[in-house]
Amino acid sequence: MNDVPERWSQASVYPDMWADPAADPRNSDGVSPDGELATLQDYLSSYRLTLLMKCEGLGPEQLARRSVPPSTMSLLGLVRHLAEAERDWRNWFVPGEPAPKLYGEGDADFEQAVGDQPTVDGALGDLAREQAVTDLALAKHPDLAERIGDRGIAVRELWVHRIEEYARHCGHADLLRECIDGRVGQ
Repeated sequence: MNDVPERWSQASVYPDMWADPAADPRNSDGVSPDGELATLQDYLSSYRLTLLMKCEGLGPEQLARRSVPPSTMSLLGLVRHLAEAERDWRNWFVPGEPAPKLYGEGDADFEQAVGDQPTVDGALGDLAREQAVTDLALAKHPDLAERIGDRGIAVRELWVHRIEEYARHCGHADLLRECIDGRVGQ
């Protein structure tokens, strides 16, 4: 018996895609956004949606399935990690005491990503909340050249770093999803 899933895609127009263009919520018939900030926001939004799409249709145990030992990486762990990352980025520039870790120190975001529905629901809720709070905090700083926080980090750098983090983890999510049920596509 072979436990390696067969590769497949839901797309039929371009079989290397995740979904057909008409069914892909990341696709827009409009022109690309004008301006640097709008472009950064558009890219971040697309990567965030891609991560959620990679998790779509899987049960809690599948979402918590680890990649390759000794790695603790899973799709659920990625969701939790990115919720934690959103909070950490906000800590870089919002005055006051840093918000505490969501899941604990070290690799707790991955290590405690267990395959039950309450953990999945909590992680998805945490991610949505942390994204919204960080977006609201950054909306107060529309000048991408502005330096903010104790470190004097440029707003542009925060946006680019967030995009980089999501893009890297969407690559991980591609491989994780393919290992779980064979589904491929960007």
